[in-house]
Amino acid sequence: MDEIIKAISKDKFVSIAVISSKDMTERARNIHNSTPVVTAALGRMLSASAIIGSDMKRADASLTTRINGGGPAGTIIVITDYCGNARCFVQNPAAQAPKNAKGKLDVGCVVGKTGTLTVIRDLRGKEPYVGATELVSGDISEDFAAYFADSEQVPTVCSLGVAVDRGGGVVAAGGYVARLLPDAPEGIIEALEKNILKTGAVTGHLKNENGKESLLEAVMSGFSPRVVSRGSVEYKCTCSRERFLSAILALDKHELEDIREKGEPVETSCQFCGAAHVFDIEEIG
Repeated sequence: MDEIIKAISKDKFVSIAVISSKDMTERARNIHNSTPVVTAALGRMLSASAIIGSDMKRADASLTTRINGGGPAGTIIVITDYCGNARCFVQNPAAQAPKNAKGKLDVGCVVGKTGTLTVIRDLRGKEPYVGATELVSGDISEDFAAYFADSEQVPTVCSLGVAVDRGGGVVAAGGYVARLLPDAPEGIIEALEKNILKTGAVTGHLKNENGKESLLEAVMSGFSPRVVSRGSVEYKCTCSRERFLSAILALDKHELEDIREKGEPVETSCQFCGAAHVFDIEEIG
């Protein structure tokens, strides 16, 4: 089960959110038929977006994250609700990239490094909050850390990862976002940095049965963390037949007339989940 665990240090100087997103990422892979390196990019985007989205308070709020670094994968979009449930779209799921010098999937190469990461919070009833930052590496982890520092002025460490097997299936996915809270002294930063170095790759922890807990304890070693919440998350699309029909009926008058003159059924599909809907001309009116 995919889950987000949130905790805070005993001294209240550090907060952390840890996510396991294996099932969510595997669902994305199956829907989009993505290559391993694109799957890794999708998993990182889903993980970070789910953590940020789960911080929203309104039940009708939504979060949209978008990244495009000019790489072969093109634009990646993730939409998340206030619980952290998410869905995603990638422009070119078949994109390829050579492995990096360490023999790992090169997410930065497939995403690209020239572009922006944009985060849009739609809180309903208010103007959406839009934050954007130029990409640091296309690695996604570093780019989200830069977003927090630039757009929200919050010192943040973000580490995300996805491990796949030889067939491309997702073995582990997830990561963490750790933030320094107000008035955190210099020593706190140094201690946290040492923990992060010792923690290593997040997927090394998440492959294990108690991976989320292991990851949290490693990053927060010596901080006596207290878990404040935990909640399950999933790949969840909100599309429906009714929404697609409403979108068709909202087309320009001339487009609707053209559809009616042809008299043929209209086929639609969701770019986030692949669900297909066919509308008879009688339904369109």
